[in-house]
Amino acid sequence: MKIAIIGTGAYSSAIAEQLYKKNKNIIMWTESQEKYENYIKERCITGIIENHSLPKDIKLTTSYEEAIKDAEIIFLVPAAAYVGKICQDIKDLVTKKQIVCIASKGIDNNKCEFLSDIASNTLKTKKIANISGPSFAVDMLSNNPIGLSIASKNKNIIKTIKEVLSNDTLKLRESNDPIGIQICGSIKNVIAVASGILDGLGYPESTRSFLITESLHDIKELISKLGGNPKTILSFAGVGDLLLTCTSTKSRNFSFGRVLATGDKKKIAAYLNENTVEGYYTLKSIYKLVKRKRIKMPIIDLIYEIVMNNKNPNLLGEFLINKK
Repeated sequence: MKIAIIGTGAYSSAIAEQLYKKNKNIIMWTESQEKYENYIKERCITGIIENHSLPKDIKLTTSYEEAIKDAEIIFLVPAAAYVGKICQDIKDLVTKKQIVCIASKGIDNNKCEFLSDIASNTLKTKKIANISGPSFAVDMLSNNPIGLSIASKNKNIIKTIKEVLSNDTLKLRESNDPIGIQICGSIKNVIAVASGILDGLGYPESTRSFLITESLHDIKELISKLGGNPKTILSFAGVGDLLLTCTSTKSRNFSFGRVLATGDKKKIAAYLNENTVEGYYTLKSIYKLVKRKRIKMPIIDLIYEIVMNNKNPNLLGEFLINKK
């Protein structure tokens, strides 16, 4: 079985290695000629995981056509901001027989649509799945035990992806709630920014746990109002990913929050320039979405004001005490 992976970031590489355990016919697409040339010489992808080489059988290409042709499964693993453009670029190459599995986490900034809807509408296919959960790329590459949620309305698609991706260190737990899984995978990055702000301001773990607990209730309500299953909050993609992202310095969202707490605009701008901070991108989308749907989420409103409009970060502590 040929499997294509669109993207060559750290998480793409981690997914590739997990797939390689059961399937040697894997090809990854990169937009970078430099990455491609370096990979041919060194077997590692420049600037991703230092001193880590991918298995020699995994191929790399700069051609969408070469990657997608005859692939049974296409994994989309770019930053969420690029999913829409990539789907436009490959729409004439993807067939209705191919399964598209989205590992990116976020909500489109322009249309405020879920990534699964963008892929389905653009690629004209119903064969869509999402995987999401607490999984830093470096931990996956180190073959530590990892649990992910896999969501699709099609049980056969879930079965196929589980057959190729689940293994001795990676567990996939099924869900029929793509909406809930995607909400969890998106908003946890935003909450992680707030958690990082609290840490940067010197608040203890107790206060960050306060934030996480209150956020769980709000996310559960948001899932319900957007047509998902509130119980999804208890999944790997829900509480699992929220806990990981809100408590670890490996999280770029958490680390960005710590930089925000300094109030140093140059440091903030530099961090955003040097790192992909999904929470920053998703915050704009979530804020637009809840306003458009007329859903009240004061925690999102406050995080937006702090991150985008330079409000005093210390308002977070006051908000948690006064929140109804």
